[in-house]
Amino acid sequence: AVCNSNSIPCKDPPDKLFTVHGLWPSDSNGHDPVNCSKTTVDAQKLGNLTTQLEIIWPNVYKRTDHISFWNKQWTKHGSCGHPTIMNDIHYFQTAIKMYITQNQNVSKILSQAKIEPEGKPRKQVDIVNAIRKGIDDKEPKLKCQKHNQV
Repeated sequence: AVCNSNSIPCKDPPDKLFTVHGLWPSDSNGHDPVNCSKTTVDAQKLGNLTTQLEIIWPNVYKRTDHISFWNKQWTKHGSCGHPTIMNDIHYFQTAIKMYITQNQNVSKILSQAKIEPEGKPRKQVDIVNAIRKGIDDKEPKLKCQKHNQV
């Protein structure tokens, strides 16, 4: 998990879930465009989405400031999802829907494959195979952080 692969102190989610770090739209060539708009997240409009986002998409570096993290993800990645992603609220609703209602709950999928967030190294092929099995053989796109040659 990110807390085990980064020198910046952070706090794992208390219930030891694999959580969302971002929803990164890709273009038709598979590239991830960034910073497509200067719009920011309207925290007031998030309303009741906030509670769900704090569980599935927490800021593990600063648990008291999720909004700045979500804003960074929206500005850098989510704003590039237009026209599929209509605005910031739709971006976060889409992430919640994918995680909760479309059987794309990575924590659940990996747990079923006996892969738990225990802070130990995992083979990428095991993670990919577990996710593929859990989401109808679709290929997941992973971005791994290397830490101490892991």
